[in-house]
Amino acid sequence: MGGRTHMRGIFKHLRRYRGRVLIGLFALLLVDAGQLFVPLFIRNAVNQLTAGSSEALVRNALLIVAMAILVGIGRFFWRFFLLGASRRIRRDVRNQIYQHIVKLSAKFFYNNTTGDLMAHFTNDADAVMMACGFGVLACADFCIMMTFCIAAMISIHPMLTLYAFLPLPILTFIVIFFGRIIHNRFEAVQETFSLLMEKVRESLAGIRVIKSFTQEEGMSRDFAKTNQLFIDQNMSLVKISGLLDPMISTLSELSFLMVLFFGGLAVVHQEINIGDFVAFMLYLGLLTWPMMAVGMMVNMMQRGSASMKRIETILASIPEIKDVPGAKPFDGPGRIEYKDLTFAYLQGTNVLEHINISIEPGETLGVIGLTGSGKSTLVHLMVRLFEPQRDQLLIDGLPVHEYQLYDLRRQIALVPQDGFLFSTTIRDNLAYGKPEATQEEIERVAKLAGIYEEILDMPQQFNTLLGERGVSLSGGQKQRVAIARALLTDPKILILDDALSAVDAEKEEEILGNLRQIFQERTAIVIAHRISAVKDLDHIIVLDHSKLIEQGTHEELIHANGIYAHLYELQKAEEGVTL
Repeated sequence: MGGRTHMRGIFKHLRRYRGRVLIGLFALLLVDAGQLFVPLFIRNAVNQLTAGSSEALVRNALLIVAMAILVGIGRFFWRFFLLGASRRIRRDVRNQIYQHIVKLSAKFFYNNTTGDLMAHFTNDADAVMMACGFGVLACADFCIMMTFCIAAMISIHPMLTLYAFLPLPILTFIVIFFGRIIHNRFEAVQETFSLLMEKVRESLAGIRVIKSFTQEEGMSRDFAKTNQLFIDQNMSLVKISGLLDPMISTLSELSFLMVLFFGGLAVVHQEINIGDFVAFMLYLGLLTWPMMAVGMMVNMMQRGSASMKRIETILASIPEIKDVPGAKPFDGPGRIEYKDLTFAYLQGTNVLEHINISIEPGETLGVIGLTGSGKSTLVHLMVRLFEPQRDQLLIDGLPVHEYQLYDLRRQIALVPQDGFLFSTTIRDNLAYGKPEATQEEIERVAKLAGIYEEILDMPQQFNTLLGERGVSLSGGQKQRVAIARALLTDPKILILDDALSAVDAEKEEEILGNLRQIFQERTAIVIAHRISAVKDLDHIIVLDHSKLIEQGTHEELIHANGIYAHLYELQKAEEGVTL
Protein backbone atom coordinates (compact mmCIF):
# COMPACT_ATOMS: atom_id res chain seq x y z
CA MET A 1 0.00 0.00 0.00
CA GLY A 2 2.87 2.35 0.89
CA GLY A 3 4.62 1.62 -2.43
CA ARG A 4 1.49 2.57 -4.37
CA THR A 5 1.28 5.81 -2.38
CA HIS A 6 4.80 6.80 -3.37
CA MET A 7 4.19 5.76 -6.99
CA ARG A 8 1.44 8.39 -7.01
CA GLY A 9 4.17 10.93 -6.26
CA ILE A 10 6.02 9.79 -9.40
CA PHE A 11 2.83 9.95 -11.47
CA LYS A 12 2.21 13.49 -10.19
CA HIS A 13 5.53 14.59 -11.66
CA LEU A 14 4.72 12.81 -14.92
CA ARG A 15 1.40 14.63 -15.18
CA ARG A 16 3.24 17.96 -15.05
CA TYR A 17 4.95 16.98 -18.32
CA ARG A 18 2.10 14.96 -19.77
CA GLY A 19 2.44 16.75 -23.14
CA ARG A 20 6.04 15.62 -23.58
CA VAL A 21 5.28 12.19 -22.15
CA LEU A 22 2.36 11.67 -24.51
CA ILE A 23 4.42 12.73 -27.55
CA GLY A 24 7.16 10.35 -26.43
CA LEU A 25 4.66 7.51 -25.97
CA PHE A 26 3.13 8.24 -29.38
CA ALA A 27 6.61 8.00 -30.92
CA LEU A 28 7.09 4.72 -29.06
CA LEU A 29 3.78 3.50 -30.48
CA LEU A 30 5.03 4.27 -34.01
CA VAL A 31 8.27 2.39 -33.29
CA ASP A 32 6.39 -0.65 -32.01
CA ALA A 33 3.93 -0.47 -34.92
CA GLY A 34 6.83 -0.48 -37.35
CA GLN A 35 8.28 -3.53 -35.64
CA LEU A 36 4.90 -5.29 -35.64
CA PHE A 37 4.49 -4.92 -39.41
CA VAL A 38 7.85 -6.52 -40.24
CA PRO A 39 6.76 -10.13 -39.42
CA LEU A 40 3.78 -9.67 -41.76
CA PHE A 41 6.06 -8.64 -44.62
CA ILE A 42 8.35 -11.60 -43.93
CA ARG A 43 5.34 -13.96 -43.77
CA ASN A 44 4.18 -12.79 -47.20
CA ALA A 45 7.66 -13.23 -48.63
CA VAL A 46 8.06 -16.74 -47.16
CA ASN A 47 4.60 -17.83 -48.33
CA GLN A 48 5.32 -16.61 -51.86
CA LEU A 49 8.71 -18.33 -51.88
CA THR A 50 7.18 -21.62 -50.77
CA ALA A 51 4.64 -21.17 -53.57
CA GLY A 52 7.54 -20.84 -56.02
CA SER A 53 7.24 -17.07 -56.63
CA SER A 54 9.83 -14.38 -55.90
CA GLU A 55 8.11 -11.37 -57.41
CA ALA A 56 7.19 -9.78 -54.05
CA LEU A 57 10.66 -10.09 -52.48
CA VAL A 58 11.82 -6.62 -53.54
CA ARG A 59 8.57 -4.98 -52.53
CA ASN A 60 8.62 -6.59 -49.08
CA ALA A 61 12.29 -5.77 -48.68
CA LEU A 62 11.60 -2.10 -49.45
CA LEU A 63 8.73 -2.12 -46.97
CA ILE A 64 11.03 -3.53 -44.29
CA VAL A 65 13.58 -0.78 -45.04
CA ALA A 66 10.82 1.85 -44.80
CA MET A 67 9.76 0.43 -41.43
CA ALA A 68 13.38 0.53 -40.25
CA ILE A 69 13.60 4.23 -41.16
CA LEU A 70 10.30 4.91 -39.36
CA VAL A 71 11.52 3.02 -36.29
CA GLY A 72 14.78 5.00 -36.27
CA ILE A 73 12.98 8.35 -36.44
CA GLY A 74 10.51 7.25 -33.77
CA ARG A 75 13.30 6.16 -31.44
CA PHE A 76 14.88 9.62 -31.65
CA PHE A 77 11.61 11.30 -30.72
CA TRP A 78 10.72 9.01 -27.83
CA ARG A 79 14.20 9.51 -26.41
CA PHE A 80 14.02 13.28 -26.87
CA PHE A 81 10.58 13.74 -25.35
CA LEU A 82 10.25 10.91 -22.82
CA LEU A 83 13.80 10.88 -21.48
CA GLY A 84 13.92 14.67 -21.77
CA ALA A 85 10.83 14.87 -19.55
CA SER A 86 12.48 12.57 -16.99
CA ARG A 87 15.49 14.88 -16.77
CA ARG A 88 13.24 17.87 -16.27
CA ILE A 89 11.50 15.95 -13.50
CA ARG A 90 14.88 15.33 -11.82
CA ARG A 91 15.56 19.08 -12.04
CA ASP A 92 12.15 19.84 -10.51
CA VAL A 93 12.65 17.31 -7.71
CA ARG A 94 15.99 18.86 -6.80
CA ASN A 95 14.52 22.36 -6.88
CA GLN A 96 11.57 21.22 -4.77
CA ILE A 97 13.82 19.63 -2.15
CA TYR A 98 16.11 22.66 -2.02
CA GLN A 99 13.31 25.22 -1.81
CA HIS A 100 11.70 23.24 1.01
CA ILE A 101 14.88 22.56 2.97
CA VAL A 102 15.95 26.21 3.14
CA LYS A 103 12.60 27.05 4.76
CA LEU A 104 12.92 24.47 7.53
CA SER A 105 13.78 25.39 11.09
CA ALA A 106 17.14 24.92 12.81
CA LYS A 107 15.87 21.86 14.70
CA PHE A 108 15.50 19.96 11.42
CA PHE A 109 19.19 20.32 10.62
CA TYR A 110 20.15 19.11 14.07
CA ASN A 111 18.22 15.88 13.43
CA ASN A 112 19.32 15.26 9.80
CA THR A 113 22.89 14.88 8.59
CA THR A 114 24.24 16.81 5.62
CA GLY A 115 25.26 13.53 3.94
CA ASP A 116 21.71 12.23 4.06
CA LEU A 117 20.35 15.47 2.60
CA MET A 118 22.97 15.36 -0.17
CA ALA A 119 21.90 11.80 -1.03
CA HIS A 120 18.39 13.11 -1.71
CA PHE A 121 19.80 15.53 -4.29
CA THR A 122 21.92 12.84 -5.98
CA ASN A 123 20.94 9.17 -5.82
CA ASP A 124 17.30 9.68 -4.88
CA ALA A 125 16.68 12.29 -7.59
CA ASP A 126 18.43 10.02 -10.13
CA ALA A 127 16.28 7.04 -9.13
CA VAL A 128 13.11 9.09 -9.63
CA MET A 129 14.40 10.22 -13.03
CA MET A 130 15.05 6.61 -14.11
CA ALA A 131 11.57 5.55 -12.98
CA CYS A 132 9.99 8.43 -14.94
CA GLY A 133 12.16 7.74 -18.01
CA PHE A 134 13.20 4.19 -18.72
CA GLY A 135 10.70 2.82 -16.19
CA VAL A 136 7.75 4.40 -18.00
CA LEU A 137 9.28 3.37 -21.34
CA ALA A 138 9.59 -0.26 -20.28
CA CYS A 139 6.04 -0.29 -18.91
CA ALA A 140 4.53 1.29 -22.05
CA ASP A 141 6.59 -0.91 -24.39
CA PHE A 142 5.50 -4.01 -22.50
CA CYS A 143 1.81 -3.07 -22.70
CA ILE A 144 1.91 -2.11 -26.40
CA MET A 145 3.95 -5.08 -27.59
CA MET A 146 2.12 -7.61 -25.44
CA THR A 147 -1.29 -6.36 -26.59
CA PHE A 148 -0.59 -6.30 -30.32
CA CYS A 149 1.73 -9.32 -30.46
CA ILE A 150 -0.79 -11.46 -28.60
CA ALA A 151 -3.57 -10.27 -30.90
CA ALA A 152 -1.47 -11.09 -33.97
CA MET A 153 -0.43 -14.48 -32.56
CA ILE A 154 -4.03 -15.38 -31.71
CA SER A 155 -5.08 -14.49 -35.26
CA ILE A 156 -2.40 -16.89 -36.57
CA HIS A 157 -2.96 -19.83 -34.19
CA PRO A 158 -4.93 -19.51 -30.90
CA MET A 159 -3.78 -22.83 -29.41
CA LEU A 160 -0.12 -22.10 -30.13
CA THR A 161 -0.58 -18.75 -28.39
CA LEU A 162 -1.87 -20.57 -25.31
CA TYR A 163 1.23 -22.76 -25.24
CA ALA A 164 3.45 -19.70 -25.59
CA PHE A 165 1.91 -18.02 -22.54
CA LEU A 166 1.67 -20.94 -20.16
CA PRO A 167 4.65 -19.54 -18.13
CA LEU A 168 2.87 -16.16 -17.66
CA PRO A 169 1.39 -16.94 -14.18
CA ILE A 170 4.87 -17.86 -12.96
CA LEU A 171 6.20 -14.59 -14.37
CA THR A 172 3.53 -12.59 -12.49
CA PHE A 173 4.43 -14.27 -9.20
CA ILE A 174 8.16 -13.64 -9.74
CA VAL A 175 7.61 -9.94 -10.52
CA ILE A 176 5.50 -9.34 -7.40
CA PHE A 177 7.80 -11.31 -5.11
CA PHE A 178 11.06 -9.79 -6.32
CA GLY A 179 9.59 -6.28 -6.58
CA ARG A 180 9.02 -6.09 -2.82
CA ILE A 181 12.53 -7.31 -2.05
CA ILE A 182 14.10 -4.81 -4.47
CA HIS A 183 12.14 -1.94 -2.86
CA ASN A 184 13.35 -2.79 0.66
CA ARG A 185 16.95 -3.44 -0.33
CA PHE A 186 17.21 -0.26 -2.36
CA GLU A 187 16.01 1.73 0.66
CA ALA A 188 18.84 0.15 2.65
CA VAL A 189 21.31 1.05 -0.12
CA GLN A 190 20.21 4.69 -0.08
CA GLU A 191 20.48 4.93 3.69
CA THR A 192 24.02 3.54 3.57
CA PHE A 193 24.89 5.96 0.75
CA SER A 194 23.69 8.81 2.98
CA LEU A 195 25.99 7.59 5.76
CA LEU A 196 28.88 7.39 3.28
CA MET A 197 28.26 10.95 2.06
CA GLU A 198 28.13 12.24 5.63
CA LYS A 199 31.49 10.65 6.46
CA VAL A 200 33.06 12.26 3.39
CA ARG A 201 31.59 15.67 4.25
CA GLU A 202 32.63 15.41 7.88
CA SER A 203 36.18 14.38 6.98
CA LEU A 204 36.62 17.21 4.47
CA ALA A 205 35.18 19.79 6.88
CA GLY A 206 37.41 18.52 9.71
CA ILE A 207 40.57 17.87 7.69
CA ARG A 208 42.63 20.21 9.87
CA VAL A 209 41.62 18.33 13.02
CA ILE A 210 42.34 14.98 11.35
CA LYS A 211 45.84 16.14 10.39
CA SER A 212 46.47 17.78 13.76
CA PHE A 213 45.77 14.50 15.57
CA THR A 214 47.44 12.36 12.84
CA GLN A 215 44.26 10.34 12.37
CA GLU A 216 44.51 9.95 8.58
CA GLU A 217 44.86 6.17 8.82
CA GLY A 218 42.14 5.79 11.42
CA MET A 219 39.67 7.86 9.41
CA SER A 220 40.62 5.94 6.27
CA ARG A 221 39.88 2.65 8.02
CA ASP A 222 36.55 3.97 9.25
CA PHE A 223 35.65 5.20 5.77
CA ALA A 224 36.71 1.88 4.21
CA LYS A 225 34.42 0.05 6.64
CA THR A 226 31.44 2.21 5.68
CA ASN A 227 32.36 1.95 1.99
CA GLN A 228 32.45 -1.85 2.29
CA LEU A 229 29.03 -1.78 3.96
CA PHE A 230 27.76 0.22 0.98
CA ILE A 231 29.22 -2.39 -1.41
CA ASP A 232 27.66 -5.21 0.62
CA GLN A 233 24.24 -3.51 0.50
CA ASN A 234 24.61 -3.01 -3.25
CA MET A 235 25.67 -6.61 -3.78
CA SER A 236 22.61 -7.71 -1.83
CA LEU A 237 20.51 -5.70 -4.27
CA VAL A 238 22.48 -6.91 -7.30
CA LYS A 239 21.92 -10.54 -6.31
CA ILE A 240 18.17 -10.03 -6.51
CA SER A 241 18.33 -7.93 -9.70
CA GLY A 242 20.78 -10.38 -11.23
CA LEU A 243 18.47 -13.29 -10.39
CA LEU A 244 15.32 -11.61 -11.70
CA ASP A 245 16.49 -11.00 -15.29
CA PRO A 246 17.77 -14.57 -15.92
CA MET A 247 14.55 -16.04 -14.49
CA ILE A 248 12.47 -13.91 -16.86
CA SER A 249 14.81 -14.80 -19.72
CA THR A 250 14.46 -18.50 -18.88
CA LEU A 251 10.67 -18.25 -18.98
CA SER A 252 10.96 -16.49 -22.34
CA GLU A 253 13.18 -19.26 -23.69
CA LEU A 254 10.73 -21.81 -22.33
CA SER A 255 7.99 -20.16 -24.37
CA PHE A 256 10.20 -20.41 -27.47
CA LEU A 257 10.81 -24.09 -26.79
CA MET A 258 7.12 -24.89 -26.43
CA VAL A 259 6.21 -22.92 -29.57
CA LEU A 260 9.00 -24.57 -31.54
CA PHE A 261 7.84 -28.03 -30.49
CA PHE A 262 4.07 -27.63 -30.85
CA GLY A 263 4.40 -25.27 -33.81
CA GLY A 264 6.69 -27.69 -35.60
CA LEU A 265 4.11 -30.43 -35.14
CA ALA A 266 1.39 -28.10 -36.47
CA VAL A 267 3.49 -27.39 -39.59
CA VAL A 268 4.10 -31.12 -40.12
CA HIS A 269 0.39 -31.81 -39.82
CA GLN A 270 -0.31 -28.85 -42.13
CA GLU A 271 -2.39 -27.05 -39.45
CA ILE A 272 -0.30 -23.91 -40.13
CA ASN A 273 1.82 -22.91 -43.13
CA ILE A 274 5.52 -22.10 -42.90
CA GLY A 275 5.03 -18.36 -43.45
CA ASP A 276 2.55 -18.11 -40.58
CA PHE A 277 4.84 -20.16 -38.34
CA VAL A 278 7.80 -17.90 -39.13
CA ALA A 279 5.65 -14.82 -38.41
CA PHE A 280 4.46 -16.39 -35.14
CA MET A 281 8.09 -17.02 -34.08
CA LEU A 282 9.03 -13.46 -35.01
CA TYR A 283 6.17 -12.07 -32.90
CA LEU A 284 7.29 -14.22 -30.02
CA GLY A 285 10.82 -12.90 -30.57
CA LEU A 286 9.50 -9.35 -30.43
CA LEU A 287 8.12 -10.18 -26.98
CA THR A 288 11.56 -11.16 -25.68
CA TRP A 289 12.55 -7.54 -24.97
CA PRO A 290 9.23 -6.59 -23.32
CA MET A 291 9.48 -9.73 -21.19
CA MET A 292 13.00 -8.74 -20.20
CA ALA A 293 11.81 -5.16 -19.74
CA VAL A 294 9.44 -6.35 -17.04
CA GLY A 295 12.45 -7.01 -14.83
CA MET A 296 13.97 -3.61 -15.63
CA MET A 297 10.61 -1.91 -15.13
CA VAL A 298 10.07 -3.52 -11.73
CA ASN A 299 13.65 -2.73 -10.71
CA MET A 300 13.46 0.94 -11.72
CA MET A 301 9.94 1.53 -10.46
CA GLN A 302 10.73 0.01 -7.07
CA ARG A 303 13.93 2.04 -6.81
CA GLY A 304 12.03 5.17 -7.82
CA SER A 305 9.29 4.40 -5.31
CA ALA A 306 11.83 3.88 -2.50
CA SER A 307 13.56 7.15 -3.35
CA MET A 308 10.26 9.01 -3.66
CA LYS A 309 9.39 7.76 -0.19
CA ARG A 310 12.61 9.25 1.18
CA ILE A 311 12.04 12.52 -0.69
CA GLU A 312 8.43 12.81 0.45
CA THR A 313 9.54 12.24 4.04
CA ILE A 314 11.70 15.36 3.75
CA LEU A 315 8.98 17.33 1.95
CA ALA A 316 6.50 16.35 4.67
CA SER A 317 8.67 18.06 7.31
CA ILE A 318 6.79 21.17 8.36
CA PRO A 319 8.75 24.28 9.33
CA GLU A 320 8.24 24.79 13.03
CA ILE A 321 8.92 28.51 12.69
CA LYS A 322 6.70 30.28 10.16
CA ASP A 323 4.36 33.22 9.78
CA VAL A 324 1.22 33.11 11.89
CA PRO A 325 -2.10 34.11 10.28
CA GLY A 326 -2.32 37.89 10.04
CA ALA A 327 1.40 38.44 10.62
CA LYS A 328 2.36 42.12 10.45
CA PRO A 329 5.26 43.75 8.61
CA PHE A 330 8.15 45.01 10.74
CA ASP A 331 9.90 48.31 10.08
CA GLY A 332 11.27 49.46 13.42
CA PRO A 333 12.02 51.60 15.35
CA GLY A 334 13.30 48.61 17.33
CA ARG A 335 12.38 48.70 21.01
CA ILE A 336 13.21 45.28 22.49
CA GLU A 337 11.72 43.88 25.67
CA TYR A 338 12.41 40.54 27.36
CA LYS A 339 9.61 39.83 29.86
CA ASP A 340 10.47 37.08 32.34
CA LEU A 341 11.84 35.01 29.43
CA THR A 342 12.72 31.37 30.13
CA PHE A 343 13.95 29.02 27.39
CA ALA A 344 15.27 25.46 27.06
CA TYR A 345 16.37 23.44 24.02
CA LEU A 346 14.33 20.27 23.37
CA GLN A 347 12.84 20.20 26.86
CA GLY A 348 16.27 20.08 28.44
CA THR A 349 17.89 22.28 31.09
CA ASN A 350 16.96 25.94 30.90
CA VAL A 351 19.59 27.99 29.06
CA LEU A 352 17.83 31.23 30.00
CA GLU A 353 15.78 31.82 33.15
CA HIS A 354 13.55 34.77 34.05
CA ILE A 355 15.32 37.34 31.86
CA ASN A 356 13.94 40.87 32.08
CA ILE A 357 15.54 43.56 29.88
CA SER A 358 14.31 46.61 27.99
CA ILE A 359 16.36 48.12 25.16
CA GLU A 360 15.15 51.44 23.77
CA PRO A 361 15.50 52.41 20.09
CA GLY A 362 18.98 53.76 19.43
CA GLU A 363 20.33 52.26 22.66
CA THR A 364 23.37 49.98 22.74
CA LEU A 365 23.42 46.90 24.96
CA GLY A 366 26.51 44.91 25.89
CA VAL A 367 26.18 41.27 26.94
CA ILE A 368 28.96 39.66 28.98
CA GLY A 369 29.09 36.12 30.31
CA LEU A 370 31.10 32.94 30.43
CA THR A 371 30.74 30.24 27.76
CA GLY A 372 27.38 28.50 28.00
CA SER A 373 25.68 31.27 29.93
CA GLY A 374 23.03 31.80 27.22
CA LYS A 375 24.37 34.90 25.45
CA SER A 376 23.86 33.65 21.87
CA THR A 377 20.48 32.12 22.68
CA LEU A 378 19.31 35.53 23.84
CA VAL A 379 19.67 36.97 20.32
CA HIS A 380 18.82 33.79 18.38
CA LEU A 381 15.35 34.00 19.87
CA MET A 382 15.00 37.55 18.56
CA VAL A 383 15.41 36.46 14.92
CA ARG A 384 13.33 33.34 15.65
CA LEU A 385 15.99 30.76 14.92
CA PHE A 386 14.28 29.18 17.91
CA GLU A 387 10.84 30.07 19.25
CA PRO A 388 10.48 31.87 22.58
CA GLN A 389 7.30 31.46 24.57
CA ARG A 390 4.56 33.82 23.54
CA ASP A 391 4.60 37.32 25.05
CA GLN A 392 8.06 36.81 26.58
CA LEU A 393 9.97 38.62 23.82
CA LEU A 394 8.49 41.78 22.31
CA ILE A 395 9.71 44.22 19.67
CA ASP A 396 7.97 47.58 19.50
CA GLY A 397 5.30 46.24 21.84
CA LEU A 398 4.38 43.15 19.80
CA PRO A 399 5.51 39.53 20.36
CA VAL A 400 8.07 38.52 17.73
CA HIS A 401 5.64 35.80 16.54
CA GLU A 402 3.27 38.44 15.22
CA TYR A 403 5.75 39.86 12.71
CA GLN A 404 6.28 38.54 9.21
CA LEU A 405 9.36 36.36 9.41
CA TYR A 406 10.89 37.79 6.22
CA ASP A 407 10.54 41.40 7.41
CA LEU A 408 11.78 40.59 10.90
CA ARG A 409 14.98 38.96 9.66
CA ARG A 410 15.57 41.60 6.99
CA GLN A 411 15.54 44.33 9.66
CA ILE A 412 17.70 42.45 12.19
CA ALA A 413 21.31 41.81 11.18
CA LEU A 414 22.92 39.08 13.27
CA VAL A 415 26.69 38.64 12.88
CA PRO A 416 27.77 35.36 14.56
CA GLN A 417 31.24 34.51 15.79
CA ASP A 418 31.89 32.13 12.89
CA GLY A 419 30.51 34.26 10.04
CA PHE A 420 29.96 31.98 7.06
CA LEU A 421 31.44 33.09 3.73
CA PHE A 422 30.61 31.65 0.32
CA SER A 423 33.15 30.41 -2.24
CA THR A 424 32.71 33.40 -4.52
CA THR A 425 34.27 36.87 -4.75
CA ILE A 426 34.70 39.18 -1.77
CA ARG A 427 32.36 41.65 -3.44
CA ASP A 428 29.62 39.03 -3.76
CA ASN A 429 30.06 38.06 -0.12
CA LEU A 430 29.83 41.69 1.01
CA ALA A 431 26.75 42.34 -1.14
CA TYR A 432 25.02 39.04 -0.24
CA GLY A 433 22.21 40.77 1.66
CA LYS A 434 21.96 43.62 -0.87
CA PRO A 435 22.96 42.41 -4.36
CA GLU A 436 22.10 45.77 -5.95
CA ALA A 437 24.59 47.68 -3.76
CA THR A 438 26.92 50.11 -5.52
CA GLN A 439 30.70 49.88 -5.31
CA GLU A 440 30.75 53.04 -3.20
CA GLU A 441 28.37 51.49 -0.65
CA ILE A 442 30.45 48.33 -0.50
CA GLU A 443 33.68 50.26 0.01
CA ARG A 444 32.06 52.37 2.74
CA VAL A 445 31.06 49.35 4.88
CA ALA A 446 34.40 47.67 4.22
CA LYS A 447 36.12 50.74 5.69
CA LEU A 448 33.80 50.76 8.70
CA ALA A 449 34.57 47.08 9.36
CA GLY A 450 38.31 47.70 9.06
CA ILE A 451 38.83 45.33 6.13
CA TYR A 452 39.11 47.80 3.22
CA GLU A 453 42.90 48.19 3.15
CA GLU A 454 43.45 44.44 3.33
CA ILE A 455 41.06 43.88 0.42
CA LEU A 456 43.05 46.34 -1.69
CA ASP A 457 46.20 44.29 -1.00
CA MET A 458 44.59 41.13 -2.41
CA PRO A 459 45.37 39.98 -5.99
CA GLN A 460 42.04 40.98 -7.54
CA GLN A 461 40.92 43.31 -4.74
CA PHE A 462 37.10 43.12 -4.43
CA ASN A 463 36.97 40.53 -7.23
CA THR A 464 39.30 38.15 -5.40
CA LEU A 465 37.80 34.67 -5.24
CA LEU A 466 37.57 33.11 -1.78
CA GLY A 467 37.93 29.40 -1.18
CA GLU A 468 35.29 27.21 0.44
CA ARG A 469 33.93 28.91 3.58
CA GLY A 470 36.38 31.76 2.93
CA VAL A 471 39.33 29.49 3.70
CA SER A 472 41.81 31.92 2.10
CA LEU A 473 41.03 34.53 4.77
CA SER A 474 42.12 34.58 8.40
CA GLY A 475 39.55 34.25 11.18
CA GLY A 476 39.66 37.99 11.89
CA GLN A 477 39.28 38.86 8.21
CA LYS A 478 36.25 36.60 7.88
CA GLN A 479 34.65 38.23 10.90
CA ARG A 480 35.19 41.72 9.49
CA VAL A 481 33.76 40.75 6.09
CA ALA A 482 30.71 39.38 7.92
CA ILE A 483 30.33 42.66 9.86
CA ALA A 484 30.57 44.71 6.66
CA ARG A 485 27.99 42.46 5.02
CA ALA A 486 25.57 43.11 7.87
CA LEU A 487 26.14 46.87 7.83
CA LEU A 488 25.34 47.04 4.10
CA THR A 489 21.74 45.91 4.73
CA ASP A 490 21.18 48.99 6.97
CA PRO A 491 19.21 47.08 9.63
CA LYS A 492 17.02 48.56 12.35
CA ILE A 493 18.66 46.23 14.89
CA LEU A 494 22.33 45.24 14.68
CA ILE A 495 23.67 42.30 16.70
CA LEU A 496 27.34 41.39 17.00
CA ASP A 497 27.54 37.96 18.61
CA ASP A 498 31.18 37.78 19.67
CA ALA A 499 31.92 38.91 16.11
CA LEU A 500 35.28 40.46 17.07
CA SER A 501 36.72 37.51 19.00
CA ALA A 502 39.36 36.77 16.32
CA VAL A 503 40.44 40.41 16.04
CA ASP A 504 43.29 41.83 18.10
CA ALA A 505 42.56 44.48 20.71
CA GLU A 506 43.94 47.34 18.62
CA LYS A 507 41.86 46.46 15.55
CA GLU A 508 38.82 45.85 17.78
CA GLU A 509 39.11 49.37 19.19
CA GLU A 510 39.39 50.82 15.67
CA ILE A 511 36.30 48.97 14.44
CA LEU A 512 34.22 49.86 17.49
CA GLY A 513 35.24 53.48 17.03
CA ASN A 514 34.02 53.32 13.42
CA LEU A 515 30.74 51.78 14.55
CA ARG A 516 29.86 54.33 17.24
CA GLN A 517 28.04 56.52 14.73
CA ILE A 518 26.29 53.43 13.32
CA PHE A 519 25.21 52.40 16.81
CA GLN A 520 23.60 55.81 17.44
CA GLU A 521 21.28 55.35 14.47
CA ARG A 522 19.87 51.95 15.45
CA THR A 523 19.36 49.52 18.31
CA ALA A 524 22.56 47.54 18.79
CA ILE A 525 23.52 44.51 20.88
CA VAL A 526 27.17 43.53 21.31
CA ILE A 527 27.94 40.14 22.83
CA ALA A 528 31.56 39.69 23.83
CA HIS A 529 34.00 37.96 26.12
CA ARG A 530 36.31 40.97 26.25
CA ILE A 531 35.04 43.84 28.34
CA SER A 532 36.86 46.29 26.06
CA ALA A 533 34.20 45.57 23.42
CA VAL A 534 31.27 46.68 25.63
CA LYS A 535 32.61 49.15 28.20
CA ASP A 536 31.54 52.22 26.20
CA LEU A 537 28.00 51.00 25.48
CA ASP A 538 24.86 52.50 27.06
CA HIS A 539 23.93 49.47 29.13
CA ILE A 540 25.62 46.17 30.01
CA ILE A 541 24.18 42.93 31.36
CA VAL A 542 26.03 39.94 32.78
CA LEU A 543 24.72 36.40 32.34
CA ASP A 544 25.83 33.48 34.47
CA HIS A 545 24.37 29.97 34.50
CA SER A 546 21.37 31.11 32.38
CA LYS A 547 20.45 33.98 34.73
CA LEU A 548 20.86 37.75 34.49
CA ILE A 549 22.88 38.52 37.59
CA GLU A 550 24.21 42.06 36.99
CA GLN A 551 23.34 45.05 34.84
CA GLY A 552 24.26 48.71 34.54
CA THR A 553 26.88 50.94 32.94
CA HIS A 554 30.56 50.04 32.97
CA GLU A 555 31.26 52.31 35.92
CA GLU A 556 28.27 51.03 37.90
CA LEU A 557 29.30 47.41 37.37
CA ILE A 558 32.89 48.12 38.37
CA HIS A 559 31.69 49.71 41.62
CA ALA A 560 29.33 46.77 42.26
CA ASN A 561 32.45 44.60 42.60
CA GLY A 562 30.73 41.50 41.18
CA ILE A 563 31.51 39.07 38.35
CA TYR A 564 31.90 41.90 35.83
CA ALA A 565 34.47 43.69 38.00
CA HIS A 566 36.30 40.40 38.56
CA LEU A 567 36.45 39.71 34.80
CA TYR A 568 37.64 43.27 34.24
CA GLU A 569 40.54 42.86 36.66
CA LEU A 570 41.52 39.49 35.15
CA GLN A 571 41.52 40.82 31.60
CA LYS A 572 43.39 43.96 32.61
CA ALA A 573 46.03 41.81 34.25
CA GLU A 574 46.31 39.58 31.17
CA GLU A 575 46.70 42.47 28.77
CA GLY A 576 49.01 44.39 31.03
CA VAL A 577 47.40 47.65 29.98
CA THR A 578 44.50 49.82 31.14
CA LEU A 579 41.27 48.85 29.40
